[in-house]
Amino acid sequence: MKKINYVLAGLALSFSSLVNAAGYGVIDLEKVVENSQYLKQQNSSLEQSVKPQTAKLEQLTKEIEALRQKAQAQGANAQQLNTQYQAKVTEFQSIQQGVQAKVQSAIQNTNKTFEARLKQAAEQLRQENSLDLVLNKNSALASDPKFDLTDKMIQKVNAIK
Repeated sequence: MKKINYVLAGLALSFSSLVNAAGYGVIDLEKVVENSQYLKQQNSSLEQSVKPQTAKLEQLTKEIEALRQKAQAQGANAQQLNTQYQAKVTEFQSIQQGVQAKVQSAIQNTNKTFEARLKQAAEQLRQENSLDLVLNKNSALASDPKFDLTDKMIQKVNAIK
């Protein structure tokens, strides 16, 4: 029994010294995302690219509502109003689906590119600081503030072109 305890104590000390020898840095990933010039630029670009379709959707919404009210107000020409209404709804749905597909595709591409930038910046930080690990600060239960590399990470991510 004593031998097992000695072996376990030896393993614990070995593991403890291994962990202490490993260098690590932490980053606040949420802060990096919030301060990413790339993501801000991509978001602005996406908003501008869908602005015409968004304006058209708003216009169609008003037209659909006007047709609905007109149909309720008058019983005559119901067939003609219904045809116009259905055409507007179909056009609205088509544009909406196109916008959703465009936004989804843009978000996927942006996320893929941003993830690559994060990994590149983290690897640069790891090498420059001779670290074994760069961890997400929000995933760690506790860390010493002296190991926080968030500001450097933001600079590196923003510098990548």
